[in-house]
Amino acid sequence: MRKVLVVGAGQAGLQLALGLVGRDYDVTVMSARTPEEIRAGRVTSTQCMFGPALQHERDLELNLWEERTPRVEGLGLSVGAPTDDGGWQRALNWLGPLDDHAQSVDQRVKMAGWLELLEDRGGRVVYHGVTTSDLDALTARYDLVLVAAGKGELVEAFHRDPGRSPYRTPQRVLSVAYVHGMAPRPEHPDVRAVRFNAVPGVGELFAIPGFTLSGPCDILFFEGLPGGPLDCWDDRPGPDEHLDRFLSLVRQYVPWEYERCGEVELTDPKATLTGAYAPVVRKPVGVLPSGGRVLGMADVVVANDPLTGQGSNNAARCAASYVDSILARGDRPFDEAWMHEAFEAYWESARHATRWTNAMLQPPPEHVMRVFGTALEVPEVARRFANCFADPSDLERWFFDPELADRYLTSVTRG
Repeated sequence: MRKVLVVGAGQAGLQLALGLVGRDYDVTVMSARTPEEIRAGRVTSTQCMFGPALQHERDLELNLWEERTPRVEGLGLSVGAPTDDGGWQRALNWLGPLDDHAQSVDQRVKMAGWLELLEDRGGRVVYHGVTTSDLDALTARYDLVLVAAGKGELVEAFHRDPGRSPYRTPQRVLSVAYVHGMAPRPEHPDVRAVRFNAVPGVGELFAIPGFTLSGPCDILFFEGLPGGPLDCWDDRPGPDEHLDRFLSLVRQYVPWEYERCGEVELTDPKATLTGAYAPVVRKPVGVLPSGGRVLGMADVVVANDPLTGQGSNNAARCAASYVDSILARGDRPFDEAWMHEAFEAYWESARHATRWTNAMLQPPPEHVMRVFGTALEVPEVARRFANCFADPSDLERWFFDPELADRYLTSVTRG
């Protein structure tokens, strides 16, 4: 029986481990926190998983919260414009339906539950933090070691890929609040949707229906331009002050969403998060001091800004792709050449989300604004853009290139 070690207990690492358990693999996961500690900890993400990523979970019977989690049935886009009195109003507003619903489960709920499920299914979990020297000593004991912990010392073993990483500094400052009591959007009260609000020169606000420790909720998520008015979290305020400041910024820059927030309250005292990081793609193989090789996965090797909501979806794709590569390898060694091949198979899908996210971090070019404007009048354009969150590869066929975009817009508006 081949022995696999996964360091890190997030979406990618646990999905991969659960995908190998029961398929003649001896799987060990190293987690820095127990399920109880995860549930008692701070929120860690703003995940929203779309149809294909959710299907990966269903295939492994990991969708433990699907019936209790709100179904996200659309993607709404609003673009703000300044008013004469210094405020903001919506210049554009539309909703695109999703072909398959999306869902967002708080990772405190999911990862704690998956750790317990892994042990129930015969996997082994070691609850202990891992340093580079620890990992160096472990590689000789396993046929394959994967690093799925996207933060901390271990990431330093994976070098930045300059050809795939256009940014060296954070492009957004992030702030999050999980809340109860948010009202539906008046124009589609019966349709739960991710709301994507762009405020030129300021940043973006997302509102995501989700499920947390205390049940259904909404996730409010600001992405602020560095040095701008949303870059105001260096003092790391406590939870109540965080929410008050957050709502004050919503009222000032996204007043049409503030109308929904009259009765919001935090879901729990650890339901806030702030931070910033530079988007990066890293080389997939980490070389340890002893010369041992380890394979990085998900955020370790492809860490996109959350702007297009692809993080957990990329993690699910990575886990599914790596499981396929591992199974196809049979009894042959998991050598460095295979590690590069496994990553490139994953990159074939991840590159689309990476290109899209990096492009959206810049001011939208004229042809993209034409796309968004046409979507207001032509529902098919809104639907197609919304479903690119599930399948970013479709953007290559019509969105990035001005000529392809114009050709598509002409085809849907003709007659």
